[in-house]
Amino acid sequence: MWLDALRGLRRGELAGLRWVDISLETRELTVVQQLIHVTGQLRVVLPKSAASQRTIALDTETIRLRRRHQQRQHLSGLDSAGWVFTRADGQPIRPDYLTYRFRRSVAASGLPPVRLHDLRHGAASTALAAHVDLRMVQGELGHASIVLTSDTYTSVLPELHHEAAKATARLVLATARRTGHRLRKRTIQLRRRLANRPPR
Repeated sequence: MWLDALRGLRRGELAGLRWVDISLETRELTVVQQLIHVTGQLRVVLPKSAASQRTIALDTETIRLRRRHQQRQHLSGLDSAGWVFTRADGQPIRPDYLTYRFRRSVAASGLPPVRLHDLRHGAASTALAAHVDLRMVQGELGHASIVLTSDTYTSVLPELHHEAAKATARLVLATARRTGHRLRKRTIQLRRRLANRPPR
């Protein structure tokens, strides 16, 4: 759920994730496939669209958690198939199992009901609140169009625009104050020099 909450992967992309898709050295994850459940069978298919095939940067905490998870899998002998998320027998998990596990976690936490897919929206909203560029968020989510990203998160954007306006004003005013202070200082120094100059 960590990857979903921070990087906004779809559940099929999470289920289809393999260790070869994650580089712990470069701290990147590449989405090249997803798992879907059709007529009682798991099938590996391409991601939802060409834009969904993407490379996502990972933070150091995510890398730390991935290393720990990989070590646990290795000790349990579950890493031979290469899947990141597996059942007890090492086989990949069904995407709907992620939904089931998430519902149980939310219910146990006592928090209001939240869907697994809401974590994807939360990841985008958090990135935008952190002033990540909209086009960068589009790439991370794998949206084919920036219009889709913008339209989906219009409720977040007005607040961010106001914050950006405040930040810009703060920068301009701080610069003006520094400039004004320097000008006043120079004026005072010039007046002192003129006052101390001997008469001609």
